[in-house]
Amino acid sequence: MSKDLYALILAGGSGSRLWPMSRELYPKQLLKLNQKNTLFGATFLRLIENFDDKNIISITNIKHEPGVRIQLKELKDKFCRKENYKIITEPIGRNTAPAIALASKYIKLLSGKRVDPIILVVPSDHLILDDKAFSKAVEQGIKLAQEGFIVTFGIKPTKIDVGFGYIKTQKNKKVSELAQEALKVVEFKEKPDYETAKEYVESGKYFWNGGIFMFKYSVMMAEMKKYSKDIVSLINEMNIDFEAQPTVEYQKFKEMPDISIDYAVMEQSKKIALVPLDCGWNDLGSWEAIYDISEKDKNGNCITGNVIDIDSKDSMIYSTSKLVTTIGLKDTVVVETEDAVLVCDKSKTQEVKKIYNELKERNDDSHKVHKTVFRPWGYYTVMQEGKGFLTKCIVVNPNAKLSLQLHHHRSEHWVVLEGKAFVVKGEETHVLLPGEHIDLAIEEVHSLQNPYDEPVKILEVQRGDVLDENDIVRLEDIYGRV
Repeated sequence: MSKDLYALILAGGSGSRLWPMSRELYPKQLLKLNQKNTLFGATFLRLIENFDDKNIISITNIKHEPGVRIQLKELKDKFCRKENYKIITEPIGRNTAPAIALASKYIKLLSGKRVDPIILVVPSDHLILDDKAFSKAVEQGIKLAQEGFIVTFGIKPTKIDVGFGYIKTQKNKKVSELAQEALKVVEFKEKPDYETAKEYVESGKYFWNGGIFMFKYSVMMAEMKKYSKDIVSLINEMNIDFEAQPTVEYQKFKEMPDISIDYAVMEQSKKIALVPLDCGWNDLGSWEAIYDISEKDKNGNCITGNVIDIDSKDSMIYSTSKLVTTIGLKDTVVVETEDAVLVCDKSKTQEVKKIYNELKERNDDSHKVHKTVFRPWGYYTVMQEGKGFLTKCIVVNPNAKLSLQLHHHRSEHWVVLEGKAFVVKGEETHVLLPGEHIDLAIEEVHSLQNPYDEPVKILEVQRGDVLDENDIVRLEDIYGRV
């Protein structure tokens, strides 16, 4: 295994077409979606087959960093690994081209001046069923990257689909003696209409664009400088601290063009080669896609959670909390969460993004967060809120703690429900058992901690004119959020 080989996981994105399960602050890559692992976790585990795990880098938006960090810690603990996995945090979303340029610079600094690293870029939110086929394709990609190609991994179409971009290849035109399966790329095509997609699939010359790439650092930077020089100029101007937790200047990164790597480089470069990828790939980009890969009953239904169904066929019924009852559905998707229900025709699931965008325009937070929100220390569930008050149930994991903090606009009352809580209140410390409680005044410094072996659960009642997660002044924090 080469020390010059790196993998970059693109872990941003909102997964808006999988609303209401996927939210802006907890998107689909952090969800399990009927699988053993989350999509992000499965991606990381797959890469370990070909890469030294300390050479696997994740890049994500600042909104998703806590969730990514939690999952990396779980993977590290599960496999008893000592590496401190690297997360690059973008201060604002600017699409894949700036993200890849930024991460490539970081990887170059990690690898050293004399090394020209080869980098595999993968999305964090795709399903791959055949890891061996994926590894074989990566081996082909390494050979091509060593020859100076920018490699795209094209997915062999399994059906006519208008939800993907397509890549046209020159049939039977090989580009390398070392990578026999590689094909010459003729052009990239945008998402087509049905008849055009049918022509593409039947011709045998087209592949789905799965957003997976591989390249030498020097080759990608040269092509980016040629076709998207603004990105390279801004990256070179940034004062980036890559010593421990990579941090990025907000003002500079905000100036980045919002552009995908396809538009910025791939559609213009003459150095593109394609490796066919036949590995049970699915981008899980809609509820119909989730239905396709899920186990079904004798009536073709995929049923998850607390559901009673009578006489439905070829439908997906997904409950996370409440009892859901259905009768006589056909080709329908029903998804229930604590605070929202989606019902739509299965063929219309690509349009769920319209609902997400409408909620965003209305400033309705249900596009952004679930009632249950995960944090590095555990999670909380909003139980009830009204004018001047908000009630939460907070669970703190063993050996975890919330930051030392204060609030300018609210007081808090905590009641321990389960476990044992260690509380910092000003200069005092308290150990509270189930049934015991404590009051925290506005602007009083405090922290909820759990140095014990069992989770602690508390009921929190907030009171104040402003009840907002932004009203937190962190003074100390073990998760680097100060």
